[in-house]
Amino acid sequence: MNASSRPLVVLTGASTGLGLAIARRLAATPCRVVLTARADSFGRFARWGFQESETLKLRRLDVTVAAERDALIQEADSSWGGVDALINNAGVAFRTVVEHWDTTAWQEIMEVNVRAPMELIRLALPGMRARRSGRILNVSSVGGMMAMPTMSLYSAAKFALEGATEALWYEVRPWNLQVTLIEPGFIRSDSFRGTRFTARSFHSAMAADDPYHEHYHQMADFIERMMAQAWSTPERIARCVERTLRRRNPPLRVYATPDAHCFALLRRLLPRGLYHAILYRALPHVRSWGKTDPDGPEPQEDATRERR
Repeated sequence: MNASSRPLVVLTGASTGLGLAIARRLAATPCRVVLTARADSFGRFARWGFQESETLKLRRLDVTVAAERDALIQEADSSWGGVDALINNAGVAFRTVVEHWDTTAWQEIMEVNVRAPMELIRLALPGMRARRSGRILNVSSVGGMMAMPTMSLYSAAKFALEGATEALWYEVRPWNLQVTLIEPGFIRSDSFRGTRFTARSFHSAMAADDPYHEHYHQMADFIERMMAQAWSTPERIARCVERTLRRRNPPLRVYATPDAHCFALLRRLLPRGLYHAILYRALPHVRSWGKTDPDGPEPQEDATRERR
C-alpha cells in the first residue's frame, strides 16, 4: 500500500499518559498518523523515540487556540488528502466540589474537554462528508455517565461531551460516518497526580478544619487506591481504541474497562433511587464527611426523639 493511500489518523494529546499509549499503538499500524501536543510538551516526542517519516507527522497543537486547530485541519486537507479518523484525547481534570468552582477552571475545562474536540470535529466534517467516510472517536470517561463527589467540574465537561457526541452520531449517519465514545474507568497509572485544583479546593484539601476537607481527603485516597489496583492499563485502552478504529460498525459507546461495563450495567438494571443510594453508601468513610463545619449550625436533637 502506498503511503498516500493509507488512512490518515489524527490524535490530540499524544505526548503523555493514555494519549502516549494510543500514539505508540497507532505508530505500529499501516495508517498515516499525525500526533499532536502543546508546545510545552512537544519535546517529549523525541524523548519517546517518535521521529517524523512518510507515515508519521508531529505537530504542535494547543487545542484551545482556533488558529492552530484551523491550520492542522487545513494541512490535513490540502497536503494529506483529509482526515480519515480523528481521535480527540486531549483533556484536563479538576478536583473540586461545586461550592469551590471558579470561573477560570470552568472556562478552561469546558474549552479543552468540550469546545476543542467539537471544533476539530466541525472542521473535519466537510471533508468526511464529501468522501462519505470517516471516523470520530472522542475519549470520554466513566465520569461522563456517572459523577463522583469532588469531580463535579470534570463530570460536567464529560457529560457535555457525551451529549454533543450522541447528537453527532445521529446527525452524520446519513453520510456513513462512524462516531464513538471511548469510556474508560479506573486505569492503572499515576495520571491522577495531574488533576488540578481551584484555589478554594486546594485550601480545603489542605485544611483539616475545612467543611469539605474529608470529601477531598477520602476521595483522593480512594481514587489513588482504585487506580493502583485497576486491571486496565493505558496500553489496554490503546488496544481498545485500535480495535474500535478497525470495526466495521462500532457502537456509539465503547466501555473500555471492566468497571465501566459494571457501572453501565448497574445504571440499566437498578432503579435510579436505589442506584444512587448504593453508590452513596459505598463512598469511603462517608459518615465522617461534613463533621467539621465551622460555618454550619449547631447540631440539634431530633424533635421526635425529645418527645419520646
